[in-house]
Amino acid sequence: MRQPRPITTGLLRDWELPRSGGSKESQGRVLVVGGNVRMPGGVLLAAEAAMRAGAGKLQVATVEQVAVPMAMQVPEAYVAGLPADADGNLAPESAAEIVELAADCSAVLLGPGIMSPDSAVALLSEVVPQLAVPVVVDALGMAYLTEHRDGVAHLDGRAILSPNLGELAVTLGLDQDEVSDDPLTHARRLATDARAVVVTGAATTVICTPDDAACWQDESGGEGMAVSGSGDVKAGVLLGLLGRGATPEQAAAWGAFVHGRAGERLVAVHGRRGYLARELLVEIPRTLAELDG
Repeated sequence: MRQPRPITTGLLRDWELPRSGGSKESQGRVLVVGGNVRMPGGVLLAAEAAMRAGAGKLQVATVEQVAVPMAMQVPEAYVAGLPADADGNLAPESAAEIVELAADCSAVLLGPGIMSPDSAVALLSEVVPQLAVPVVVDALGMAYLTEHRDGVAHLDGRAILSPNLGELAVTLGLDQDEVSDDPLTHARRLATDARAVVVTGAATTVICTPDDAACWQDESGGEGMAVSGSGDVKAGVLLGLLGRGATPEQAAAWGAFVHGRAGERLVAVHGRRGYLARELLVEIPRTLAELDG
């Protein structure tokens, strides 16, 4: 079995991110899909993180009840307000407009802020099979993979799955303690089954590619990263890097390290605990600058 390679600054500096021209179009257009009338914050965090990671143009598809305040909060974004179901999540009839928005994008993030697995499955079952662009699936978006393990296989490896360990356990139908004891083995299994790159973990993040072609581990971050919204920020970083033209495995390795290193930078200001996920956002471009000039 292949042993994971540690992610270091040296490894990333030798694995340079794609260079682009000076226009916002050349930096990639990305789309964030998710949200709930009671929890719009996950989409906000992911959307800003994508831009902080270098995406050039941002689109957001969320429930119509929160679209106007979200557009005011993120004036850089085009925000589409779409129909909600009875639980306040994006309804399946939103699928056609989401697919249309995604058609001109470099990458799409699915899942942040959705609060019902059933709603996630109903929506993504209408959306994902029609997508032809790279995707990141996060949070309860993983419920779609629980029901359709090969649901992103048509993307030929151009997908990143970013579950936490609890979501990974649910996706695989396993006990969370079993997954927590050996996240690498279970991440490998999901990567092979789903034909996607998998990023998961807690204190240590593991990254696996389909068929165990390569794997990495990242130990940046710290206990302060275990805070509400941190995963949404990481998903947004993955989206931004993927939208800029990074391969899924490169976006995963860079994204995991940048997310963790942003948290380490906050320790000097706030201590090991007590900083907020939104405070990670401003550290993302600073961390990228450390690595990428």
